[in-house]
Amino acid sequence: MRAESAPQDDAVVLVVDDDLQVRNALGSLFRSVGIQAVLLDSAAELFAIGFPDAPCCLVLDVRLKGQSGLDVQARMAELGIHIPIIFMTGYGDIPMTVAAMKAGAEHFLCKPFREQELLDAVTEALQKEASRRERLCRLAAVRDCFRSLTPRESEVMAHAASGLTNKEIAAAMCISVVTVKVHRCQAMRKMRARSFADLVLLAQTLGLVLLPSKSEADEPPAIRLQPRQLGTATIA
Repeated sequence: MRAESAPQDDAVVLVVDDDLQVRNALGSLFRSVGIQAVLLDSAAELFAIGFPDAPCCLVLDVRLKGQSGLDVQARMAELGIHIPIIFMTGYGDIPMTVAAMKAGAEHFLCKPFREQELLDAVTEALQKEASRRERLCRLAAVRDCFRSLTPRESEVMAHAASGLTNKEIAAAMCISVVTVKVHRCQAMRKMRARSFADLVLLAQTLGLVLLPSKSEADEPPAIRLQPRQLGTATIA
């Protein structure tokens, strides 16, 4: 394995294959390069032990006893588990490969494959998962800061994200430009934004959407956070 692409120390590879020889071979391979691996013989065992709270990926045989790898992939999606999946198959089933990749599989390897090919795929998947987890942590921190804002401060953020100037925000909120600037400064401080442009970027990161008021009363419009997707020798 290339030193510059080594995964972080707490990364885990989950291996699910009902062939004992394959499991042992993969376990030895991952141990030889310092990657922690959990070897499992069925989908039932995978869901029974759960998924580690660490960067991880799944090396999954397409054809398991009693359940296909695609079924496992679908079940994980239903449970909201989005770790990278590397499929292994000895059949070269093109329709199955296409279905797996469309459903978000990271790689699809046909047995026999080179050890380095698998290691490269796992390293890429673990790095991708570590980056995703880091983005989620950053978003969680931004959301925590956002919760400390008053309704008016969050409204200023939402208007700013829509591209309004201070003067336009003041007109929309029926307040003075000075008051807008006060709310803006408070929002910047609480959101730890170094500039107004940073505040706008944070609002966009949160997916802030300004919903118009449903009543004639002088009530501020509702603020909604849109969900973000923050937004993988030869072995036979």
